[in-house]
Amino acid sequence: MSTIAPILLRQRAALIMGSLLLLAFACMLYAGMTGSISVALAEVPGAVRQLLDGRPQSLAASLLELRAGRATVAFVTGAALALAGVLMQALLRNPLADPYILGISAGASVGALGAMLLMAAMATVEAAAVTGAVAVSMLLYALARRDLRGGTGTEGGTSTLLLTGVIISSLCVALITLMLSIAPEGRLRSMVFWMIGDVAGAPVRVLPWLVLGGALLFALRNARGMNLMALHAEDAVTLGVRVGSLRRGLFFVSGLLTASAVTSAGSIGFVGLIVPHACRFAFGPDHRVLIPAAMLGGGSFLVLCDTLARTVVAPQQLPVGAVTAIIGAPIFLYQLHRLRRR
Repeated sequence: MSTIAPILLRQRAALIMGSLLLLAFACMLYAGMTGSISVALAEVPGAVRQLLDGRPQSLAASLLELRAGRATVAFVTGAALALAGVLMQALLRNPLADPYILGISAGASVGALGAMLLMAAMATVEAAAVTGAVAVSMLLYALARRDLRGGTGTEGGTSTLLLTGVIISSLCVALITLMLSIAPEGRLRSMVFWMIGDVAGAPVRVLPWLVLGGALLFALRNARGMNLMALHAEDAVTLGVRVGSLRRGLFFVSGLLTASAVTSAGSIGFVGLIVPHACRFAFGPDHRVLIPAAMLGGGSFLVLCDTLARTVVAPQQLPVGAVTAIIGAPIFLYQLHRLRRR
C-alpha cells in the first residue's frame, strides 16, 4: 500500500499537468484564430508551415504571427502573476495575498508613470518600472528584514512585512494619483491603460521567460518546505525547514515575478488572486502540484481574457486588466461561497 500511494500521486499529477498543457495549447490556438478577421482551423497548418519557413505569404499566416506574439506575452505575464500569487500566499500565510499586496507593483507604476509624464521612450519607461519595483523591494526588506530572517513559522512573523507593504503601497498610490491629476490630456490615456493593464504592443522578449523559468525551479525545489510551513507552522523549523531562508527566497522571487509582469503589461489584477485559489480548490493544497498548475492556469486565463479584450467591441480594444477584474470578481465570490458550504 505504501508503494502504491506515491505511484497514484505521480499519475494524478501527470494527468493534471497534461490536461493543463492541452488547455494552454487550446487557448493559444483560439487566440491565434480569433479576431476582427477570423482564421479558419483548416488554414492553421498551412499558416504555421509558412511561419516556420520564415515566409508568411498568406493573410492567415500574417494574422497568426501578430496574434501569436501578443498571446505569448499574455501567457508569460499571466503565468508569472499566478506563480507570484502562490508564493506570496505561502510567504504571508494569508489566502487574500496577491502579487500586489506588498506594493512592489505600485512602485513599478510610480516609475513607469513618471517616465511617461516626462515623455520618455518605451525602453526608458520599462527601465523606470523595474527601478521602481526594485526600490520598493529593497525598502521593504530594509524595514522588515527582522521578520524575513525570523526562524519561526507563526503568522505574527510576517505581520510587520504585510503592514509595511500596505503603507508603502498607499504612498505609491498617492503619488500615482498626483501624477494622473497633473498629466496632460495627450498622455493621460496611455497612462491609464498602463495602470489598468494591457498587453497590446508589448514586445516579445526572452527575459520574462527566463525569470519565470528560474522562479519555477526555485518554487518546485522548495515545495516541500512550503507545504510544511502551511500545515505545521509552529514546528516547521523542527521538521527541517530553514524558515528564514525560505521566507527571504519567497519574498525576492515573488517580487521579481511581479516586477517582470508589471513591466511587460502594467498592473493586471485578479490573476494572482483567483488562479491560485481555483487550482487549490480543484487540485488540493500540495505545492508540488499547485505551483505548476497555477502557472499554466494563469497563463491560459490571461490569454483568454486578452482575446476577449480585443474581440468583444472590435475593432476597439479594451484594457485586459478590466476584463480580468470583471471575470475574476464573480469567480472569487463563487469560490468563497463554495468554501463556506464545505
